[in-house]
Amino acid sequence: MVDIQKIAKEVILKEAEVIHNLIADIGADFEKVVNLIYHNSCKTNGRVILTGIGKSAIIAQKIVATLNSTGTPSVFLHAGDAIHGDMGMVRPEDIVIFVSKSGNTPEIKVLLPLIRGLGNQNMVAIVANTDSFLAHNAQYVIKTTVPQEACPHNLAPTSSTTAQLVVGDALAICLIECRSFSSNDFAKFHPGGSLGKRLYTRIADVYDKEKRPSVNPNDTIRTLIVEMSKGRLGAVAVVDTDNKLLGIITDGDLRRMLEKYPDMLYISRLQAKDIMSASPKTVAQDELAYNVYLLMKKNSITQLVVVDENTTYKGMVHVHDILREGIV
Repeated sequence: MVDIQKIAKEVILKEAEVIHNLIADIGADFEKVVNLIYHNSCKTNGRVILTGIGKSAIIAQKIVATLNSTGTPSVFLHAGDAIHGDMGMVRPEDIVIFVSKSGNTPEIKVLLPLIRGLGNQNMVAIVANTDSFLAHNAQYVIKTTVPQEACPHNLAPTSSTTAQLVVGDALAICLIECRSFSSNDFAKFHPGGSLGKRLYTRIADVYDKEKRPSVNPNDTIRTLIVEMSKGRLGAVAVVDTDNKLLGIITDGDLRRMLEKYPDMLYISRLQAKDIMSASPKTVAQDELAYNVYLLMKKNSITQLVVVDENTTYKGMVHVHDILREGIV
């Protein structure tokens, strides 16, 4: 009987070992390639062209996606299609990165001299076999040496493609640091999906500006209950005559009031200021909605008061307002 868990763990361990061994192969050529890409894209508007065949081509596509999303203009060129017309996309100022395990595939052997013939002298090899055609003809070589695939027959590309992918990620992250690429920059390239929304959606974009439940400090309990019910946020803000925030009353405060004061006649004499929580947690309108969600989660609360820089009450944001945006 096949021990599935054991096999899976062995595969992960083999690939983890391959990744760890890559550390020793990060050297001068890797650093030169990072600097070349960085200065090339800044000074000449050159792009990074990644090419490969088979499974290496799929990894090349992923590296292209990562580079593009982090500010390095990149294009994927399938090595097979390149020699049938697509090579026209390559410009002399572009940096061409060949991704290959063997470095001896027929397509690579045909493509590399043709690109050199276009006047392109910036060719990089991400290759396992350093005694290959590709390694001997590229200007820069980044080794992804793999003693053996995780495949029991040493055939299916597994450890080798993992190594290629990790090196691609290392290139991208180094370029992020070189560019001082910030989370705001990242948001520009990821406007869609929950990831993008986390980086650009602010509280001003999500809270209901028309629904601003509030009472004055001298208002009765009945008045604040009616106001809380109308707002449907489970809370009301207590403000002064200039709409400055003084405190907050939540439905939890009302429950605690009933437990503390069972005499309804006494309760009828209470005012908002008697049960409010002074100096409540607040949030600015320009705060990122995702950060506010994390704050709510940390403090086990469902709403926060929105104020401006002068502590003027602007409204309330409920956790449901954030969740509706698909941020989480």
